[in-house]
Amino acid sequence: MLMDTTDESLARAAAGGDRAAFAALLERHYDRLFRLAFRLTGSRAEAEDLTQDVCAALPAKLASFRGAAKVTTWLWRVMVNAAHDRRRRRTVHAKAAEGWGDWELNRRAGNDEAAARTDWLMAALGRLPDDLRDTLALILDDLTHAEAGEVLGISEGTVSWRVSEAKKRLKRMKEEEQA
Repeated sequence: MLMDTTDESLARAAAGGDRAAFAALLERHYDRLFRLAFRLTGSRAEAEDLTQDVCAALPAKLASFRGAAKVTTWLWRVMVNAAHDRRRRRTVHAKAAEGWGDWELNRRAGNDEAAARTDWLMAALGRLPDDLRDTLALILDDLTHAEAGEVLGISEGTVSWRVSEAKKRLKRMKEEEQA
């Protein structure tokens, strides 16, 4: 009996909450909606998702059906609008992700550079004389010159000289490696 009913009558009944009318309307037009979605997206999986999204939204959208156009014309417009919305969201998301991707690459590059500097420093510290290495290790561990002097049993001035000497030698090592 519903199969003999016009699309417009089914749409009005479905808008009023008639589930059987809604099911009959979908049964009539689902395949064509899917084909349109496929042509709009170029992907079977994307077309399936889009068609399902449109069908899920139809009960609420049917309330706005005025009957000024054929139901099929109205359905195609709903599908085209949904495809456009999806493309816009994807473009916005891609632009946002692109920026985050650049940020993440820069963050990783910064981490890699920091790790490389730390690795170099640890290797270079191993090439320093023990007294300079011990002093610099304490200073790098956030001790003051006075605290490092107390730990090592030397004056604060000697700690300052050792730090200065260690910096000079590390700088020279770096320059020799880059030459």
